[in-house]
Amino acid sequence: MTPRDKPPKAATDGPQSPERDRLRLEDRILWETVARTARPLKPQRRKRPELPDDFDLWEAEIGAREPLSPKAEKAASSGPPVQPKPLGKPREPHPLHPLDRTTHRKIAKGRLDIDARIDLHGLTQREAHNLLYGFLLDARSRGLRHVLVITGKGSSSGSEGILRQAVPHWFSTPAFRILVSAYEDAARKHGGHGALYVRLRRTGLGDLGVKEP
Repeated sequence: MTPRDKPPKAATDGPQSPERDRLRLEDRILWETVARTARPLKPQRRKRPELPDDFDLWEAEIGAREPLSPKAEKAASSGPPVQPKPLGKPREPHPLHPLDRTTHRKIAKGRLDIDARIDLHGLTQREAHNLLYGFLLDARSRGLRHVLVITGKGSSSGSEGILRQAVPHWFSTPAFRILVSAYEDAARKHGGHGALYVRLRRTGLGDLGVKEP
């Protein structure tokens, strides 16, 4: 083989031609241009599977149940309608009770002490109301059981007559029912129709609505 027939040598890492350098420069410029204009892709969020709501679950449960037999379905449709039970009358909190005869007789004859007394003669309704409430509240807190409230008989148009009618009405209000368990006209020697025997609730029992002896 002659020197002319030898194949050309492969290119080495030696000096490169200007043409090749120009191509590489153009490629780099093109790449930088693309890199500046490219926008990163937003990560796609995985969509959560939608859960069935309560109504869908209820429908699925109903659909999965076995249908009633014709006999059972006929019995269910022809049966008497269920009537709701009537609600009982709500219990009145702290009910008032009449003073029993035995207790009334013992107080009248002095065999059961009157623990305290209050005289409302000559007071206006506002004064009498506030004074009576404070008196009963204090008496109950001290553990007293039977007190005497003097209203005076008076006439229907006088202040004493008005108090005679007002005091029993006050006893029926929630504020006084917490304190008063029972009341009754006093015996003649203690004022008769112008006074009242009042039994106070025991501390704790009245707040629970327990009937006291």
